[in-house]
Amino acid sequence: MRNLLPVLLAALAVAAVAPLAGAEPDNRPHAPKAEPPAAARVRSQAVAAPADGERIVFIGNGLAERDVYFGRLEAELHLRYPERRLVVRNMGRPGDTPGFRPHPARVSQWAFPGAEAFHPELNSHFGKGFFPTPDQWLTHLQADTVLAFFGYNESFDGPGRVENFEAELDAFVRHTLSKAYDGESAPRLVLVSPIAFEDLSAHRDLPDGRVENARLALYATAMRRVADRRGVGFVDLFTPTLGRQARPGLAPLTINGFAPTEAGYAELAVLLADGAFGRDPRRSPADPGLVAAAVREKDYFWNNDYNLVNGVHTHGQRYNPFGPQNYPDEVLKTRQMTALRDALIHDVAAGKTREIAVDDSRTHELPPVPTNFQRPSEYLDGVAAIEKMAVMPGYKVELFASEEEFPDLKKP
Repeated sequence: MRNLLPVLLAALAVAAVAPLAGAEPDNRPHAPKAEPPAAARVRSQAVAAPADGERIVFIGNGLAERDVYFGRLEAELHLRYPERRLVVRNMGRPGDTPGFRPHPARVSQWAFPGAEAFHPELNSHFGKGFFPTPDQWLTHLQADTVLAFFGYNESFDGPGRVENFEAELDAFVRHTLSKAYDGESAPRLVLVSPIAFEDLSAHRDLPDGRVENARLALYATAMRRVADRRGVGFVDLFTPTLGRQARPGLAPLTINGFAPTEAGYAELAVLLADGAFGRDPRRSPADPGLVAAAVREKDYFWNNDYNLVNGVHTHGQRYNPFGPQNYPDEVLKTRQMTALRDALIHDVAAGKTREIAVDDSRTHELPPVPTNFQRPSEYLDGVAAIEKMAVMPGYKVELFASEEEFPDLKKP
């Protein structure tokens, strides 16, 4: 396979800084703005191994998001298909539903047109900014396959709202299959059920899961009905994780009933890969823990893009006037560092290296950021500074230590 990494880095740089001919310069190029075109055709939804270079995106709730810290769901795919050079991104966010996906730096909380009909109680939203929409992110990532994790947080609405959830999920599926995120075809879409609530009540002050699992069973079944009706994939994590609890002697799958441990994610990864891509064996010669470590290294940088902290400054109402000085360059560099770590994952999975190390010298050089502090400053020594102080009656300031007596204080 031809080495496309230099081309990719160059393309990232051009896309981030070059305005269209005749257009005003874009002062927020780090926010993907491209909308997906309408899909002229739909990819096959049959269970099959991923294609070479397939771009796989996880979306949905905290079950997806939490694996960013372990990397086991993605690692299993590289272990099975090391020669395919897969690109995987995790867009999971706790609390996301098929239609309700709020962000404080995004004007709308709705994932697709019409989603507001399913949650009229959530119409109040005060987000301001230009954080990309779910469709814009999926277009930016050129998603070929979307694995959608839903049903857990929605289950707290109880049996009375299963029908509403099913309708919301159905609308999401229809919307997704109408968009060509890769520019050509609608993606392969796989719905992923929640896991069963694990009974840890013998050792922890937690529910035993009977009430929770009665609800979860209803929502998982609704997901299967939508998948069958629309002809998309479905991975049932609920049934095997519920059955697992009847097998004595197994280590807990979760830390609290619903949030998996790292070993738990390693188990779920097998179920997910089997259900979404088929029961293929692992072909990678690499140690699974090493591949997961490479995935975590990449996810650290991806997380500093998709979940960039301080969003009110990076994409929100405080972006101007100073945000354009540094955030676009920093995000561009982060994306290039993420791409380099995709290549690292491929090399580790192929057995070409055991070193979790990347040369970032080829990435974008950050420009100097000018200071906003323009007033003249005079730095005084301790004694001179005390002489300038106005102290309240009854108080006195004395010099205890300074860099003159203790030079190391300059760089503690």
